[in-house]
Amino acid sequence: MEPSDGPDEARAEVRAAYDAIAQDYAATYPGTEPEARLDLAMVEDFADRVLEGGGARVLDAGCGTGRMARFLADRGCSVVGVDISPGMLAMARRHHPDLEVHEASLTDLPFADASFDGVLLWYSVIHLPDEDLARALAEVARVVRPGGHVLVASQKGDGPVDVGARLRERGHDVVLTRYHRGPRDLMSALAAVGLERRARMIREAVGREQEGQVVVLARRA
Repeated sequence: MEPSDGPDEARAEVRAAYDAIAQDYAATYPGTEPEARLDLAMVEDFADRVLEGGGARVLDAGCGTGRMARFLADRGCSVVGVDISPGMLAMARRHHPDLEVHEASLTDLPFADASFDGVLLWYSVIHLPDEDLARALAEVARVVRPGGHVLVASQKGDGPVDVGARLRERGHDVVLTRYHRGPRDLMSALAAVGLERRARMIREAVGREQEGQVVVLARRA
């Protein structure tokens, strides 16, 4: 399979790849097994800020199997999840039937303006090239209320990486590109849509990770 060039074809490849790995992903990572303590501390701080601000409604944008939505819901947030992959959503509905999830693209969120107190982008923008990243963050800025918080995580680096090759080694015949970004790239993209940085976490790879990680917390003015 060869990677395609257009945005529609690229999104179709991401959808197909995650549909193919959905069951394996859900079985391997039923909860927060991949996260380091620092990662979870950032998510917990995000949830605390949302709740302390008098709100509770959080969008898990790119919710996958629902494992991070579960983490937030268990801390008192009212979570709605969206994902582009029907296969991943099927796993979310199977393992977390109490959670509300919908099929949708990050670049076209089916929600009204200012309808969430917080938005989580937990490794969900990593398959978006720069143009689609800008569109997705503009959508996030639209649906989060003034004063609301946004948490975004990504592998640290510079440029595209063929992660489909790793998946093919595990028996999944898929094409999948991941875009690594540094903290300045993420912060600039957030600032461009009116999301102001409040905190950031940068760490090196641990365990089986091959890349360092970056997490940025931002707030809509």
